[in-house]
Amino acid sequence: MAKVQGAVVVNIEECKGCGLCVVACPHDVLQLNKEVNSKGYHYSYMANPNACVGCAHCGVVCPDTCITVYRAKV
Repeated sequence: MAKVQGAVVVNIEECKGCGLCVVACPHDVLQLNKEVNSKGYHYSYMANPNACVGCAHCGVVCPDTCITVYRAKV
């Protein structure tokens, strides 16, 4: 079976830092950044990118639809 590598792209300016994606990630890939966007929110980012399998749980639970998930076979 082929290994799948995922990548999460967060629209930083649209993210409100609710943290739902962080909780939904079964592989502890996402965290809230200590820096803030132009609106003053701590946005999510891939803290552990090598653990991402592209399951898209984060994108499904995002209320602002600012997460895009990509998958590639490696």
